[in-house]
Amino acid sequence: MKPFLEFFPIVLFFVTYKLFDIYIATGVTIVATLLQVIIYKLVYRKVETMQWITLALIVVMGGATLYLQDEQFIKWKLSVMEWLFGLAFLLSQFVGKKTVIERMMGHNIELPLPIWKRLNLSWSAFFISIGFINLYVMSHYTTDEWVSFKTFGVPGLMLIFIVVQMAFLYKYAPGPESKE
Repeated sequence: MKPFLEFFPIVLFFVTYKLFDIYIATGVTIVATLLQVIIYKLVYRKVETMQWITLALIVVMGGATLYLQDEQFIKWKLSVMEWLFGLAFLLSQFVGKKTVIERMMGHNIELPLPIWKRLNLSWSAFFISIGFINLYVMSHYTTDEWVSFKTFGVPGLMLIFIVVQMAFLYKYAPGPESKE
């Protein structure tokens, strides 16, 4: 159910945009994201920090889009969100005992500290880069093209990045002798 919940607002945004316009899609996304957080709270008893940040950004920037009738605010939301995630990953290099990526993946794989830091920095750079790529797309392409980039391009880039990360981490996976 979690994967469905994660993509629920994005899918609704895309479908609503294609059927109506950016403003109705933005309103639907605000409601869908609020509903997503409520469902997480009811079903899983916990809402992750990332989900609270996403909700806050969609309410503020989506609200500005609707109130001012200016689609630039909803387009900027993606960059702001990616930059915040990138900054959080970057700051975790210096604050706390573990990086964000180690806290997320540490229970699945053991890595030397320098590898955790390199992996964490690569995620930070990825998020920050996506934020800048979004700025480029939103200022050089149509809203239709931006919506397609947001809906398919960003998840596609993330999938490619994850595959590259998995290939990098493969050499650290436990071998058959460790299963005894």
